[in-house]
This record gives sequence, structure tokens and C-alpha cells, in this order.
Amino acid sequence: MTEKAISQKNRLMQWVDKRYPLTEFWQKHLSKYYAPRNFNFWYFFGSFSLLVFVMQIATGIWLVMEYTPTANDSFASVQHIMREVRYGWLLRFMHTTGASAFFVVVYLHMYRGLMYGSYQKPRELVWLIGMVIYFLLLIEAFTGYVLPWGQMSYWGAAVITSFASAIPYLGEQILIWLRGDFNVSGVTLHRFFSLHVIAIPLFLAALVFVHLVALHHVGSNNPDGIEIKDKKDKEGVPLDGIPFHPYYTVKDLVGVVVFLFVFSVIVFFIPMMGGYFLEHDNFVPANPMVTPLEISPVWYMTPFYAILRAIPNKLMGLMAMASAIAIMFVLPWLDRSRVRSIRYKGILSKIAIVVFVISFIGLGYLGSEPVSTVRTLLARIFTITYFAFFLLMPIYTLMEKTKPLPERVTE
Repeated sequence: MTEKAISQKNRLMQWVDKRYPLTEFWQKHLSKYYAPRNFNFWYFFGSFSLLVFVMQIATGIWLVMEYTPTANDSFASVQHIMREVRYGWLLRFMHTTGASAFFVVVYLHMYRGLMYGSYQKPRELVWLIGMVIYFLLLIEAFTGYVLPWGQMSYWGAAVITSFASAIPYLGEQILIWLRGDFNVSGVTLHRFFSLHVIAIPLFLAALVFVHLVALHHVGSNNPDGIEIKDKKDKEGVPLDGIPFHPYYTVKDLVGVVVFLFVFSVIVFFIPMMGGYFLEHDNFVPANPMVTPLEISPVWYMTPFYAILRAIPNKLMGLMAMASAIAIMFVLPWLDRSRVRSIRYKGILSKIAIVVFVISFIGLGYLGSEPVSTVRTLLARIFTITYFAFFLLMPIYTLMEKTKPLPERVTE
């Protein structure tokens, strides 16, 4: 670049900076945002979540251009997208695969937070905002699940919304409000379409921005759980920190290439993933007169569905399912450990997190399978161990012996 071109570029940036803090934003959140130098594999998934979110918005916009949100035409419009719109099949498979990919990376992102104590002081608000994002993602996924208006879409909406009727006194009114009708109908479909396409994505975009701002304000956690801000050089730069750009932007780009390769393999070769990403019954038009043999949600909701089915009382099951999500909001105040990272916690915390992961995966599997006596018993056992991880945390994190923390972050 010539000196003249550089001078013109500088003048342009000065003109922009006087009217919008572009350079300040770039420095604060990228080039002069110092992240711990010991980020590992688990720190890819936050970037992947943002990537998939943008991908879902982009593919969703194109799909909406050809989709018709009415009970009579919605199923046919999806088939029109798949068969007649140029590359419509690709856009739809990217969107459906992206929905499952979103939850894969979000669950791994949350698991990393559990392992390294990213919810502890001073990052409680970062965790809470993230949990609100997760809750909205569940609603977004459910409303999007209804839109193809196949058999599983219709009956899934009927079953999930019917849970509201278990609420004493107000249940029937809430049920009618959710459906917009006395039964699941075209009104329900249009209502869910509005939420899926407009309302929830706007809230999600705002919360993702707030989540990142809150994270950059307190600084990122690291696998050692040590605050890098505590040790700085004469210029105020953390001794164990490196600029996010270019170091982690380049590292994340490498991860993105690998992620997109795996994502592309699924989209082009196994987009249905054996019925886990796209159910076979959803390729049949919705029929209120014919009930599918088995009605279960998509895999990323099955852990909570298994908890619901494990309890015979409908109201108690609904409360347990809601509590399974709500209890994660208070996690920062349940952990009494003197250290953050699982590396330095005691054996009780390590056993607890292994049991929790087994319970969550087990519930996910059981929620996707037909009900049986053995499966119901296992679901109840996993439900107990799931809640025990949180409810007993104040006890085992306080009583266990922890390892001494190093003075500086380790490689």
C-alpha cells in the first residue's frame, strides 16, 4: 500500500471515529482485549455458537422467502423449497443441521463453564445471561420444530402445549393463550411462526451482544481459574494475557474450518442423522385424526422430557422439568469451592461432574425411547443424580480438600 493510500485510509478512519467509536471498539474487544494465554480445545465452542447463530439467521431469512405459514400450505411450501427452489434443499438442511449443531456447541460451551468454574465470581452475570440465552434457544427450537407442519410437528405442539393444562386454576386459560385456539390449529402455527422468525431472534441477538460485553468487562476465565488481571506489567498489560486479535482470531479460524468440514459432511451425506435431526414422521403431512406411535421431542430436549415422564403426576413432572432448567440459574451460588477449575478441586467434585454428565446423556437417550418399566426406573435414578449434582454442591464443594493454585497460569 502506497503512502498516499495509507494517508487516505487514516483520514477516513479519523472521519469515522469522530462520528462512531469504531477504532475504540476494535481495540477494546479485539486488538487490546487480553485473554489468558492458556485457552485450550474447550474454548472453541463459544466462537462456534456465534458462527452457527449467524448461519441460522442467514439461512432462516432465505427459507422464510418461500415458506407459507398456514395450516393448508405450510407442508407443501416446505416440499416446494426442497424440490423446486434452487438450492432450497441445501438451505433447509443447513438450517435443520444448524439447529442440532447449535445445541451441540452450546452444551459443550456450558460443560466447559462447569469444568472451569466460569460461573463463579465475578462472572455470575455472564452465566445468568448465558442461561437466559439457552432458555430462549429451547423456545426458538420448539417453535421452529412446529413450522414444517408434519405429523411430529403437529403432535409435538399438541403434547408440549398440553402441559400447561396441569397448572392449577389458570392451566386451561394459559393453554388456549399458547395455542390461540381450543386445539392446535393454523392459528397456533402462525403464532409460533411469528415468535420463531421475529420476536425470539431479536431477543437472542440482543442477549448475545450483552453476553459478550459482560464477558469482556470482567475478562475471560481460563482452565486454571486464575485471574490474569491480578498480575500486570508496568504498562498495565496482564503478564499471562495475549491480545485476542490476532492470536485467538487465527486460532478460532482453524477451528471454524474443521467445524465447517464436519458440518458439511452431515449436511451433504447424513442430514437426517438417522431420524435424530429430522424425524421420519415429519415427512408426512399433519393429520389431527392419526396419532404417531411414539411422540418425543428432538434430541436436545429429550433430557428434560425424560424427567417429565419419570414422574407419574403430571403437575409434579412439569415442575421437575422446569426445575431442571431453573436450578442451573442459581449455580453460581451453590458452588462453595475455594477454587474455580476442576483441575484443582477435590475428588468429590470430579466424581459429581462425571455422574452428572452420565445422568444428562442417559436422560437424553431415555427421553427418545418408548416408555418401559426398566427405562422409567433408569429415568428416575438419573433424575435423582441430576438434581443431586446441584443440591449437594454446597456440601461436597465446601468439605473437600482442594489443590493449591499456581501463581501463574500453566500452559
